[in-house]
Amino acid sequence: MPRLPFLSGLTDMTIRNRLPATDSPADLAGRREFLLRGGLGLGALAGSFLLGSDSSAAGIVSGDATRGPHHAPRAKSVIWLFMEGGPSHLDLFDPKPLLDKLAGQPLPAGFKEPITAMGERGAPLLPAPRTWKQHGQSGLWASEWIPHIAECLDDIAVIRSCWTNGINHAGGVCQMNTCINVAGRPSLGSWVHYGLGSANQNLPAFVVMCDNTGRPVNGPRNWGSGFMPATHQGVRINGGSDEPIANLNPPEGYSVEQQKHKLGLLQRLNQRHADGRPQQTELDARLSSYELAFRMQAQAPEAVDLGQESETTKQMYGLDHKDTESFGRNCLLARRLVERGVRFIQLYSGTGSKWDSHTAIEANHSRLCKSMDKPVAGLLMDLKQRGLLDETLVVWGGEFGRTPMSEKGNGRDHNPTGFTIWMAGGGVKGGQTIGATDELGLYATEDKMHVRDIHASILWLMGLDNMTLTFDHKGRPERPTINEGAMNRKLLG
Repeated sequence: MPRLPFLSGLTDMTIRNRLPATDSPADLAGRREFLLRGGLGLGALAGSFLLGSDSSAAGIVSGDATRGPHHAPRAKSVIWLFMEGGPSHLDLFDPKPLLDKLAGQPLPAGFKEPITAMGERGAPLLPAPRTWKQHGQSGLWASEWIPHIAECLDDIAVIRSCWTNGINHAGGVCQMNTCINVAGRPSLGSWVHYGLGSANQNLPAFVVMCDNTGRPVNGPRNWGSGFMPATHQGVRINGGSDEPIANLNPPEGYSVEQQKHKLGLLQRLNQRHADGRPQQTELDARLSSYELAFRMQAQAPEAVDLGQESETTKQMYGLDHKDTESFGRNCLLARRLVERGVRFIQLYSGTGSKWDSHTAIEANHSRLCKSMDKPVAGLLMDLKQRGLLDETLVVWGGEFGRTPMSEKGNGRDHNPTGFTIWMAGGGVKGGQTIGATDELGLYATEDKMHVRDIHASILWLMGLDNMTLTFDHKGRPERPTINEGAMNRKLLG
């Protein structure tokens, strides 16, 4: 696929200024009217040029507030730290002394064996040979694998009682992003963008960053807009690149006149194709991305320029060490983006289900914890010292946890029936533990929070009621949590 030339904004005035002078007024229909009546489908010729074959190239999108908050928000932005593959709550935040005591024995009578991904029945219990300590004034527990996050526990609410329906990665990641374990629904970031719009019209409202060049399971579907207009989908940027936002700058030697003529041709082709296809929204999103790209020329290069940060700040995020540099860059970029009004940012750690640990959990989790622990703690401390933590909700967790039973002798299977996430900032009362799992960490038992409750809580903290926020789809009102889920008031203390 050839490199896409940078395409400037297509507002009413810029369209008129950029089209060849021979065009008639009819050809110069206003951009707003054009979008309104066209929906803007994707033509074969123009679409193949614009998008190629990679659906993950879905454009940078923006949008005005659709409805606004339902109540006074506690948070202005969300940073979701997604540990893809399923981190072990038993080895990080939920100590279980009985697990070590019964190590090597079968699951005791009275415990129902869960349905797991690999289906290994009757496996013996695997100990969690961690060194556990209580931290801060709150005395919350954390293992030696996360010493830096442990220092921030007074600002963190640890939720030990989460559960989900997705038993494999595709279903689990899909549900944690969209509230259901099958494809087709908008992601949480899309709902936030739909409900609140963008706080900075010169930057995307919903950004996704991965910690390596791979892609998470399900790919762009995780940040897709489902049945909503494509303008609400997320934007993946490459935080580890010298050019985090691809094609932002025009190619060298590309003149303004060339750009004007190309824009004029594309506009006419797009409008002609769109006239008969009002139901499609993909091209609408792409044209909106061109508008935003034009505005981003002024602000985005500065927003993603980490050279403006002090060496002390870079070291706080771990940019001075190879093990922490990748996720540290993304965490630092996330802070810079929320400073500039980006509403929803999702950072993937272990992109490509790297947290999955059916074997060798000691080596696997030790490496991944080291890569994210200091950057995450740096993010929390940096937000706090800048006065941003109160208005930025930070969420940490994966698609599920791990079982107390062993798999292949030295690993753990997926555990959707009880696992831990945590939240900090954005109105959340830190230094508390919410909910509990049983004495082996297999099932959530107290203050159980389904993924729908997690989403409802995040939305509520952003000022959105999950039962009031609706999108009409095929004659029925769709809600972000599918008519279920409730805010957990214990998060507020």
